Amino acid sequence: METKEFKAESRRLLDLMINSIYTHKEIFLRELISNASDAIDKLYFKSLTDDKVGIKKDEFAINIKLDKDARTITISDNGIGMTEEELENHLGTIANSGSFKFKNENKLEDDVDIIGQFGVGFYSAFMVAKEVTVRSRAYGSDKAFEWISEGADGYRIGECAKDSVGTEIILVLKSNSDDENYDEFLEQYKIQSLVKKYSDYIRFPIKMDISKSRLKEGSENEYEDYIENETLNSMIPIWRKNKSELKDDDYNSFYKEKFMDYTDPIAHIHTKTEGTATYNALLYIPSKAPYNYYSKDYEKGLQLYSSGVLIMDKCADLLPDHFSFVKGLVDSEDLSLNISREMLQHDRQLKLIAKSLERTIKNELTKMLKNEREKYEEFYKAFGLQLKFGVYNNYGMNKDSVKDLIMFYSSTEKKLVTLEEYVSRMPESQKYIYYACGETNERIDNLPQTELVKDKGYEILYFTDSVDEFAIKMLMNYNEKEFKSVSAGDLDIDTPEEKEDIKAKEEESKDLFKFLEEKLDGKVKAVRLSKRLKTHPVCLSSDGELSVEMEKVLNAMPNDQKVTASKVLEINPEHPVFETLKNLYSKDNEKLEKYGRLLYNQALLIEGMPVENPVEFSNLVCELMI
Repeated sequence: METKEFKAESRRLLDLMINSIYTHKEIFLRELISNASDAIDKLYFKSLTDDKVGIKKDEFAINIKLDKDARTITISDNGIGMTEEELENHLGTIANSGSFKFKNENKLEDDVDIIGQFGVGFYSAFMVAKEVTVRSRAYGSDKAFEWISEGADGYRIGECAKDSVGTEIILVLKSNSDDENYDEFLEQYKIQSLVKKYSDYIRFPIKMDISKSRLKEGSENEYEDYIENETLNSMIPIWRKNKSELKDDDYNSFYKEKFMDYTDPIAHIHTKTEGTATYNALLYIPSKAPYNYYSKDYEKGLQLYSSGVLIMDKCADLLPDHFSFVKGLVDSEDLSLNISREMLQHDRQLKLIAKSLERTIKNELTKMLKNEREKYEEFYKAFGLQLKFGVYNNYGMNKDSVKDLIMFYSSTEKKLVTLEEYVSRMPESQKYIYYACGETNERIDNLPQTELVKDKGYEILYFTDSVDEFAIKMLMNYNEKEFKSVSAGDLDIDTPEEKEDIKAKEEESKDLFKFLEEKLDGKVKAVRLSKRLKTHPVCLSSDGELSVEMEKVLNAMPNDQKVTASKVLEINPEHPVFETLKNLYSKDNEKLEKYGRLLYNQALLIEGMPVENPVEFSNLVCELMI
C-alpha cells in the first residue's frame, strides 16, 4: 500500500479543521452521514436512466455499527462509491468537493439535494478519531480501494476487498483525556440522539443494530437480550408534506416533541416560499410564555436546516425581537453556509428570509386578531408585553410593524382594545388619544386625574405595564391622533368660558399658591387650580415630557442616576379644602404650611409613590385632627 503526504496547505487546513473550524465534536456524525446521503443520491440519480444499477429506491440505506471492544464506529452506505482516483482527489486533497462537482456537471437544481458544498466535512472525523479508514467500491468497478490516515502526517491508499458497491468509513476513536470523553460516541443512545438532532430528515434510512431486552417466552421474570436493526431517522420532514395530509394533531404533536412543551401551541404557520427567498418554514406561537422568557437567559431563534440537515439549533437572525416568542424551523437550500456549516454567512439571502418570516408572522397575528379575538387575547396575555417592547426598542425602528397588534384596557369598553378600535370611536370633538398610568386597572379607575376626561365622555386607555408610556412616547401618534396623558399639564378640553373662570380664580389666589410653592421647597414646580378635578381635593400633574409614572419606572432601575419629573400640585377649586386654604392664608400661615405638606403627601400616595418622610406625615395627620 502506497504512503503519501498531504500537501503543505492541506496539512495546515486539516490542523485548522480539527482544532478551530468546528465548535462541537459531535458534528462529525452529521458530516459523515451527509456525505453518505450524497453518495446514495448520486447512484439513485444514475438509476433513473441506467437500469444496470439494480438497486431500488427503498433498498438504499446508511448503516452505523458500534464496536466498543475495538473502539470503532463504522458508517457505511450503498451509494455510488469512489474509484482509486476519486479517493486520491477527494480525500487526499482537502476542500475538493466531489458533491459540488457532481451537481455542476449534471446541471442539477431541485432534482437532487446535494448536501456537501465544501468537501471538508469528512475531515471532521479526525476530531474524534485517531485513525480513519475509508473502503470504497465505485459503481461499475470490480475493484475496491481503501484510504487510511492518522491525521496531518499523510495517508496510505491501495486495493482492498469489498463485495458490494458503496463506501464504509471506520473511525478508531481517540483515548479519553481529562477534557474529552470519546467513549460517549460508542454508546447507542448517544448515536441515536445525534442522528435525531442533526440528521433526522436525511431522506434515506439511517439504520443501526440496537441492543434490547425482552421477557423470555414462558417466563414471568427472566429476560433475554436481543438485537434489532432499527431505522433512527424520520426521513420525511413534516414541513415538506402537503398541508392537506396533516391535521392539527400532527402539527401539535410535532411541536410538543420538538420544542419540549407540554401544552399545544395557540397557532401554527406552515408556509413554503419560492423566488428571491426559497424556503420551507413551520412556525409555532406558544400558548404560554416560557418561565424565563422575560429574562436575559432566554435565547430566541428558529432551528435552521439546509436540505433537511440541522445547521443551527437557534438562529436568532431569523426573528426580530418583537416576535422572539415564535418557535419553529426554516429549511432552505439557498443559504450561504460557512466552511463548517455550523454558522451562516450574513448575506442578502438570510435577510430576505427573515423579512419574509416577519411579514408572515404579522399577517397570522393580524388574522387571529380579526377572526379569533378570544384566542388573540389569550396570546396577548402571554406575549403582549413583548410586542410593546417592539414599539419602544431600537428607537422605534419597528413601531409601524407592531402598532396595530398592541392592545390596552379601555375605560369604557372594560376590556382590551386596539388603537384602531379606539380611534374609530373617537367623537369628532376629541383631539387626543387619552391614557392613564397605574399599577392596576382598578387603581387607574379611581385616579382623580381621570375625572374630567370621563366627564366629557372620552375613552381612556389604561397603561399598567412599565414599558407602556415609553412605547407610546416612541409611537407619538396613531392615525394622526396624538397621545395625551390624563396627568398632562393641559388636557386641552376646556371651553373658553371654563378657561377664563379658572384664570380669574388663580389670579385671585396667586399669593396663596406662591406661598405654598415656597414652603414645599422645590418639591413641585408650581401649585395651581385644577381644571380636571371634580370630586377629589388634590392631584399631581406633569409639566414636561417626563411624567410621574416614568419617574417611578426609571428610578426603580438598578442604577444611581435618579430622575425627577416636573410636578405640579393641583387643587380642586370646587372642593371645601380650597376654602380652608384661603382662610388659613389670611389667618394662620404656620397651619397653612402644614396643610400644604399634607396635601402634597396625599397626592404622592394617590400616584402610588412613597411619601418622603412617613413619620412627619403621620404626625401631621394626628396634629391636624386635634
